Amino acid sequence: MARIRAAERRAELVAAAVRVIAAHGVDGATTRRIAEEASAPLATLHYCFATKEVLFAAVFEYLAGEYRDVLNRSDVHSDVQNTARGLLRGVLEWYLENPDFGATILELISWGQREGEQAEVVYASAFATMRTILEGTTTAAGRPVSSDMIDQLIYVVSALSDGFALNWLVFTDIAAARVQMELTVGVLDAWMAANLGGAAPSTQPVEITTEPDMRSLVSWVHVD
Repeated sequence: MARIRAAERRAELVAAAVRVIAAHGVDGATTRRIAEEASAPLATLHYCFATKEVLFAAVFEYLAGEYRDVLNRSDVHSDVQNTARGLLRGVLEWYLENPDFGATILELISWGQREGEQAEVVYASAFATMRTILEGTTTAAGRPVSSDMIDQLIYVVSALSDGFALNWLVFTDIAAARVQMELTVGVLDAWMAANLGGAAPSTQPVEITTEPDMRSLVSWVHVD
């Protein structure tokens, strides 16, 4: 049997850690459970990562890289409104398609805040990537966008995606989430219309196969 290279084994262990943290939380993500998920000897995990904290740091870096890749793939190379809309929609789709990533990010953010500054890794990476994509863009009307306005736009996109992700992780209702995705993009459109001028309407239609009720649209609010 061919020997697995150290870099490949490390990647497998990091991917296994993402799944275990998503399923069992940080406290339940023991090194033994992670090694079993990766079909690797426990000794191999300890050889690749001296401590669980070192492993979790690698998971932070991995998730930050995934987030970065999603943002870069979602860059539509257009005016600031369409570009921001593309970034938000790309992240929301990513959360829907990869619930383990969202759950793991949420767990690790809480853990990282207790352990030090590692929780900033994912956000700092995402903010820097969005800033690189959005800087130099103009509005749909051709007006330049100030650096301060770019920072505000990045915060709005991040806050909207975080809220969507949390609701999706709690309720896991794909039909409701699809409707909520369009509501979330609509909120961004409204903010951009108020702060950047008339934003071009979204080019992707809302597809609703059933009549949504208030519970499905706003599932974080109790409705009698």
